[in-house]
Amino acid sequence: MKERGPVFFFAPFVSSTMEVSPAWIDYNGHMNMAYFHVFFDRALEEAFGLLGLGQEYLEERQGSFFVAETHTLYRRELRAYDPVRVTLQLLDMDEKRLHLYMELRHAREGWISATNESLGLHMDMNLRKVAPFPDDIQTNIAVMKTSHARLAKPQSLGKIIGIPSPRNADRTLREPLVAAGTRH
Repeated sequence: MKERGPVFFFAPFVSSTMEVSPAWIDYNGHMNMAYFHVFFDRALEEAFGLLGLGQEYLEERQGSFFVAETHTLYRRELRAYDPVRVTLQLLDMDEKRLHLYMELRHAREGWISATNESLGLHMDMNLRKVAPFPDDIQTNIAVMKTSHARLAKPQSLGKIIGIPSPRNADRTLREPLVAAGTRH
């Protein structure tokens, strides 16, 4: 395995610029919901490469990372050729798990199209079981957590899905989907 230098993380991590493929547009004229996860996954792969958890890690050390739970909020439509970036914030960690928050943003205008909260597990791929991160990877993750600790906690964390009762309706409709042509 190659020697890695010390890691440094911006807070939050910001992915490279990506673009909505015309093939991802559905009959509603906007990006189909499945492809939001493609962008989140690509950003996660970029960030994990910095942590030492990329494809090379799987090949050389037989370790990987599986998402166990995810919650996505769709806030604004994306259309063909829209440029996007994803920000990633490490919220918490332990020896086997990471709690992450991501925002998919229009790369030129800055508005948020979708958010994603997830909990992932470090895996020993030989056993296909959850296992602790190796010490060097845990150190890298701790550096990222320290740099992200100063960021505010996102308001949508832990949001529960459900149809509100009439007396609670105002609390659950805080962030309605905004049409692509409007500003907020």
